[in-house]
Amino acid sequence: MTATPRIGPLRDEIAACRLCAGRFAATATAHAPRPVPWFAPGARILVCGQAPGMRVHEEGRPFFDPSGDRLRAWMGIDAATFYDLARIAVLPMAFCFPGYDAKGADLPPPRLCADTWHAGVMRALGPVPLTLLIGGYAQKWHLGPAARPGVTATVAAWRDHAPDVFPLPHPSWRNTAWLKRNPWFEAELVPALRTRVAEVLQ
Repeated sequence: MTATPRIGPLRDEIAACRLCAGRFAATATAHAPRPVPWFAPGARILVCGQAPGMRVHEEGRPFFDPSGDRLRAWMGIDAATFYDLARIAVLPMAFCFPGYDAKGADLPPPRLCADTWHAGVMRALGPVPLTLLIGGYAQKWHLGPAARPGVTATVAAWRDHAPDVFPLPHPSWRNTAWLKRNPWFEAELVPALRTRVAEVLQ
């Protein structure tokens, strides 16, 4: 049986990780790794996303950008609550900003990061009452065969996983058109999500 990692040392080990230094140096941004681990014992909500963006890379806080503002609005909480480590943990599929490609688009999270760290963080955290799965990478990892083909189909089937798990689209402002095409998301899923968030944070 694999021993459960202690959270403090595990968080420090992730913060010191440089496994992808060569990969990031070869990107258009040519940046150095800066892992952003954000989790602590007793978290009530686990936010599983894709990977930090450039602003998060610079600031060292997850979802410290307009995407985070939209996510917190969906959840119905303020920044102080979101960044309270006793309440909310953030576990992306990659802890570092992956960089941009030659066209300025975000590169996908390196699979190496999740393969190295994800399971250990999940064991260290233990059971968490509510998990948010943001985007296709997190949904495929955590839902496995239960993930539908594509993010839209997976999010549309959110009732299959609620109230313990809510699949969400990425809150990027690039998805504003998606929200307009899928009004059921803000009309049906978001109110249910806010109710559940309030319940587990009581």
